[in-house]
Amino acid sequence: MYVICLDMEGVLVPEIWIAFAEATGIPELRRTTRDEPDYDKLMQYRLNILKEHGLGLKEIQAVIATIDPLPGAKAFLDELRTFSQVIILSDTFEQFAKPLIEKLGWPTLFCNTLEVAPDGEITGYRMRVEKSKLTTVKALQSIGYDTIAAGDSFNDLAMIQASKAGFLFRSTPQIQADHPELAAYTEFDDLLAAIRKAMD
Repeated sequence: MYVICLDMEGVLVPEIWIAFAEATGIPELRRTTRDEPDYDKLMQYRLNILKEHGLGLKEIQAVIATIDPLPGAKAFLDELRTFSQVIILSDTFEQFAKPLIEKLGWPTLFCNTLEVAPDGEITGYRMRVEKSKLTTVKALQSIGYDTIAAGDSFNDLAMIQASKAGFLFRSTPQIQADHPELAAYTEFDDLLAAIRKAMD
């Protein structure tokens, strides 16, 4: 019995923070978990920049409303869900994800939540659990599931390495070079074939 665990941003949808950086003209916000392994450090950096520019949840949500899934992502997900359970494990936030999950056909998403002041300022965030992706994969394994995982960033490596099979998808050259033991793909059809093969 398998559960497929997928990262969301960079795998199924564009990176939200990069889209927001482009919309606001603030290049510092392009930094993501592909660049910074320490998620807390990355989020504090982002929150400081938002505060400095007077930007809050409303402005980010307005940009998210314009984002569509990556070409082929919904068809890939739909096909995957015909032969396996799928859970999207993301370090994004409930307040960001809803319109994107709707466009993907409402797959199951486990993510985190933002702390937002009445005026819309993002004051902090709450992680669902520590090392949420790895913790979730281990929890699924503890109740009798084999996991197959795919992601693109530093924060996906633990769940990929802990799974029965794991893949990098549209990752960076640096992460791929650091982890030659992990098969890396750039096309949904190739990832789908690799997942099917791992389940045989």
